[in-house]
Amino acid sequence: MKHLVVFTGAGMSAESGIKTFRDSDGLWENYKIEDVATPQAWQKDKVLVLDFYNQRRAQCLQAKPNAAHKALAQLEKKFKVSIITQNIDNLHERAGSTNVLHLHGEIMKSRSTIDPNLVYNIEGAHLNLNDKCEKGSQLRPHIVWFGEAVPMMEAACRVASKADIFLVIGSSLVVYPAASLLEYAPMACTKFIIDPNIPNVEHIHNMTPIQATAVNGMKTLLKKLVDKND
Repeated sequence: MKHLVVFTGAGMSAESGIKTFRDSDGLWENYKIEDVATPQAWQKDKVLVLDFYNQRRAQCLQAKPNAAHKALAQLEKKFKVSIITQNIDNLHERAGSTNVLHLHGEIMKSRSTIDPNLVYNIEGAHLNLNDKCEKGSQLRPHIVWFGEAVPMMEAACRVASKADIFLVIGSSLVVYPAASLLEYAPMACTKFIIDPNIPNVEHIHNMTPIQATAVNGMKTLLKKLVDKND
């Protein structure tokens, strides 16, 4: 069974109604990134940051996996599928994918501010001031903020290096270090990228661009992948 490694970005969830901070002039739902998604923002105004992510969490709970999420889950019948995602939503899991690595954290989880190993599921949409871990410290969103290290990056690189097929969906390939994952895919492996705005990938060996949204691009790709594997 061939190993299909899928790297997904914000465009993967766009058709589920989840907006990205790149949608309009560096604003994310009318917030400046530096005010809500950095360690400095957390130190300055915890209430604002918590409220922002409570809104994002409510949005995530209302969103539903789209056809592209579901198609990736179905591919587990034909391939060993490993998903590496920049997205903090849980739509891959809700669609049925069983092997998902979140590079930038998970919106439906919180973690201790003094012990990063203490991670908790959030029931519902709200994480509040004075919600504390078992060691007594404030809980924060389990998110990798701008300016923080990406602890799952090393594991993601190992997964990428074992790909027989490497698929990029809905990523601009400009946010590092995540965008460097493509460099870890074996040169000889087959590569595809699905995005309405294809970044510069002409230098990448065995790369086939599909200029489309995630849903439409997966329609184009799905039959080709399944037929080739049969």
